[in-house]
Amino acid sequence: MNVFAEIFNNKVLGISMFACFLAQFIKIFTGKEKRIELARIFTSGGMPSSHSSFVTSLATLVGMERGFASTDFAIVCVFALIIMYDATGVRRSVGKQAAILNQIVDDLHHKKQIEHQKLKELVGHTPKEVLFGAILGIVIALILV
Repeated sequence: MNVFAEIFNNKVLGISMFACFLAQFIKIFTGKEKRIELARIFTSGGMPSSHSSFVTSLATLVGMERGFASTDFAIVCVFALIIMYDATGVRRSVGKQAAILNQIVDDLHHKKQIEHQKLKELVGHTPKEVLFGAILGIVIALILV
Protein backbone atom coordinates (compact mmCIF):
# COMPACT_ATOMS: atom_id res chain seq x y z
CA MET A 1 0.00 0.00 0.00
CA ASN A 2 1.39 3.40 -0.83
CA VAL A 3 2.19 5.95 1.87
CA PHE A 4 -0.48 8.45 0.83
CA ALA A 5 -3.19 5.78 0.85
CA GLU A 6 -2.13 4.75 4.36
CA ILE A 7 -2.26 8.35 5.56
CA PHE A 8 -5.70 8.96 4.07
CA ASN A 9 -6.97 5.68 5.56
CA ASN A 10 -5.72 6.53 9.05
CA LYS A 11 -8.95 6.82 11.05
CA VAL A 12 -7.26 8.34 14.12
CA LEU A 13 -5.63 11.06 12.05
CA GLY A 14 -8.84 11.73 10.11
CA ILE A 15 -11.01 12.09 13.22
CA SER A 16 -8.41 14.29 14.93
CA MET A 17 -8.22 16.55 11.88
CA PHE A 18 -12.02 16.72 11.78
CA ALA A 19 -12.04 17.87 15.43
CA CYS A 20 -9.53 20.59 14.54
CA PHE A 21 -11.51 21.76 11.50
CA LEU A 22 -14.78 21.69 13.45
CA ALA A 23 -13.27 23.95 16.11
CA GLN A 24 -12.08 26.33 13.38
CA PHE A 25 -15.57 26.31 11.84
CA ILE A 26 -17.20 27.09 15.19
CA LYS A 27 -14.97 30.19 15.46
CA ILE A 28 -16.97 31.76 12.63
CA PHE A 29 -19.82 32.21 15.12
CA THR A 30 -17.90 33.03 18.32
CA GLY A 31 -16.12 36.31 17.58
CA LYS A 32 -16.16 39.28 19.96
CA GLU A 33 -18.23 41.29 17.49
CA LYS A 34 -21.23 38.89 17.89
CA ARG A 35 -21.56 38.45 14.14
CA ILE A 36 -20.69 35.73 11.68
CA GLU A 37 -17.17 36.22 10.29
CA LEU A 38 -16.07 33.69 7.66
CA ALA A 39 -12.48 34.97 7.81
CA ARG A 40 -12.15 33.66 11.38
CA ILE A 41 -11.96 30.12 10.01
CA PHE A 42 -8.37 30.94 8.99
CA THR A 43 -7.26 32.68 12.20
CA SER A 44 -5.52 31.39 15.29
CA GLY A 45 -6.86 32.17 18.74
CA GLY A 46 -10.50 32.41 19.69
CA MET A 47 -13.19 30.05 20.95
CA PRO A 48 -12.76 27.09 20.89
CA SER A 49 -9.08 26.27 20.60
CA SER A 50 -8.57 24.12 17.51
CA HIS A 51 -5.12 23.16 18.81
CA SER A 52 -6.72 21.72 21.94
CA SER A 53 -9.44 19.96 19.95
CA PHE A 54 -6.85 18.44 17.66
CA VAL A 55 -4.54 17.09 20.36
CA THR A 56 -7.17 15.94 22.86
CA SER A 57 -9.02 14.10 20.11
CA LEU A 58 -5.76 12.43 19.13
CA ALA A 59 -4.90 11.55 22.73
CA THR A 60 -8.38 10.15 23.37
CA LEU A 61 -8.28 8.00 20.23
CA VAL A 62 -4.77 6.72 20.94
CA GLY A 63 -5.84 5.89 24.50
CA MET A 64 -8.90 4.04 23.23
CA GLU A 65 -6.93 2.16 20.56
CA ARG A 66 -3.67 1.43 22.39
CA GLY A 67 -4.85 1.63 26.01
CA PHE A 68 -4.70 4.50 28.47
CA ALA A 69 -1.82 2.77 30.26
CA SER A 70 0.26 2.49 27.06
CA THR A 71 3.46 4.33 26.30
CA ASP A 72 1.84 5.58 23.08
CA PHE A 73 -0.91 7.31 25.06
CA ALA A 74 1.63 8.77 27.50
CA ILE A 75 3.67 10.27 24.63
CA VAL A 76 0.62 11.79 22.93
CA CYS A 77 -0.73 13.06 26.26
CA VAL A 78 2.54 14.80 27.16
CA PHE A 79 2.69 16.54 23.79
CA ALA A 80 -0.99 17.49 24.04
CA LEU A 81 -0.39 19.09 27.44
CA ILE A 82 2.62 20.99 26.10
CA ILE A 83 0.60 22.29 23.15
CA MET A 84 -2.28 23.38 25.39
CA TYR A 85 0.10 25.03 27.86
CA ASP A 86 1.77 26.87 24.99
CA ALA A 87 -1.62 27.98 23.65
CA THR A 88 -2.52 29.62 26.97
CA GLY A 89 0.94 30.76 28.00
CA VAL A 90 3.46 31.83 25.40
CA ARG A 91 1.04 32.50 22.56
CA ARG A 92 -1.31 34.45 24.84
CA SER A 93 1.57 36.60 26.04
CA VAL A 94 2.54 37.34 22.44
CA GLY A 95 -1.03 38.47 21.82
CA LYS A 96 -0.95 40.80 24.83
CA GLN A 97 2.35 42.26 23.64
CA ALA A 98 0.86 42.85 20.20
CA ALA A 99 -2.04 44.74 21.81
CA ILE A 100 0.38 46.95 23.73
CA LEU A 101 2.53 47.61 20.66
CA ASN A 102 -0.57 48.47 18.65
CA GLN A 103 -1.62 50.94 21.35
CA ILE A 104 1.84 52.55 21.33
CA VAL A 105 1.73 52.89 17.55
CA ASP A 106 -1.79 54.39 17.78
CA ASP A 107 -0.54 56.91 20.37
CA LEU A 108 2.42 57.86 18.22
CA HIS A 109 0.18 58.09 15.19
CA HIS A 110 -1.88 60.84 16.72
CA LYS A 111 1.20 63.06 17.00
CA LYS A 112 2.59 62.54 13.51
CA GLN A 113 2.00 60.48 10.39
CA ILE A 114 3.36 56.97 10.89
CA GLU A 115 2.99 54.15 8.38
CA HIS A 116 2.44 50.86 10.15
CA GLN A 117 0.67 47.54 10.05
CA LYS A 118 -1.34 46.32 13.00
CA LEU A 119 0.16 43.31 14.71
CA LYS A 120 -2.08 40.29 15.13
CA GLU A 121 -3.42 40.38 18.68
CA LEU A 122 -5.41 37.16 18.79
CA VAL A 123 -2.63 34.58 18.72
CA GLY A 124 -3.13 32.79 21.99
CA HIS A 125 -6.03 31.35 23.92
CA THR A 126 -7.59 31.98 27.27
CA PRO A 127 -7.72 28.94 29.57
CA LYS A 128 -11.49 28.79 28.89
CA GLU A 129 -10.90 28.58 25.12
CA VAL A 130 -8.37 25.78 25.62
CA LEU A 131 -10.74 23.91 27.94
CA PHE A 132 -13.64 24.08 25.49
CA GLY A 133 -11.36 23.05 22.63
CA ALA A 134 -10.13 20.09 24.68
CA ILE A 135 -13.68 19.02 25.53
CA LEU A 136 -14.71 19.33 21.87
CA GLY A 137 -11.78 17.13 20.80
CA ILE A 138 -12.61 14.41 23.32
CA VAL A 139 -16.32 14.45 22.43
CA ILE A 140 -15.60 14.23 18.68
CA ALA A 141 -13.21 11.32 19.29
CA LEU A 142 -15.81 9.47 21.36
CA ILE A 143 -18.63 10.09 18.87
CA LEU A 144 -16.75 9.24 15.68
CA VAL A 145 -14.68 6.27 16.80
